[in-house]
Amino acid sequence: MALLRLHNINTYYGGIHALKGISLEINEGEIVTLIGSNGAGKSTTLKAICGQVTAKEGIVEFNGQPITNTKPHLTAAMGIAHVPEGRRIFPKLTVRENLEMGAFSIKDKEWIKSEMDRCFRYFPRLKERIDQKGGTMSGGEQQMLAIARGLMSRPKILMLDEPSMGLAPILVRQIFDIIQELNSEGMTVLLVEQNANQALHIAHRGYVIQTGQIILEDDASLLLSNAQIKEAYLS
Repeated sequence: MALLRLHNINTYYGGIHALKGISLEINEGEIVTLIGSNGAGKSTTLKAICGQVTAKEGIVEFNGQPITNTKPHLTAAMGIAHVPEGRRIFPKLTVRENLEMGAFSIKDKEWIKSEMDRCFRYFPRLKERIDQKGGTMSGGEQQMLAIARGLMSRPKILMLDEPSMGLAPILVRQIFDIIQELNSEGMTVLLVEQNANQALHIAHRGYVIQTGQIILEDDASLLLSNAQIKEAYLS
């Protein structure tokens, strides 16, 4: 049984039909990437999963249970962590306070401390910046903080929206290495990424979305060698 399943999801922005019958599945322990051009519907798909965008038709299932149009704070409590495009950290809060916000539904202070220590193992730079305000950090550090905040509730699935955007190549490699490390330890990942080459190199499977529709799905290795994908997204 798939950990996360979307069947025939349709969403609208006013009169614009944004997602047109999106269906996809993610199994536990996989990295699945969703690739496509700007405006194709990648971010909207993530928002439909976590309840930020209303699905007018279709079903979202998580752990075998229907969660279509469940409020975002409830999907987060269920184990769906959404790290949005543009980081969206709290710039006036410190690193510590940002991480604590990621564990908003957890009351056990010792548990929160252990999760924070776990995040510092992945992102030692954040430990060095623990009392620094998020808005004063570099773009790469802010991206690390956004991912760490998503990990604070120890989610069942981590949804990352354009984690490499605006980062220097060395930081991009570091972020992708951390995604692979998280996955090797059991984290399921849904990765939205314009850097299709990098995404397909670490993913198990991939979906290609175009104008709100899935036009292709396959093993990541096969998508990397697909002539159509090479021309459109890897050149």
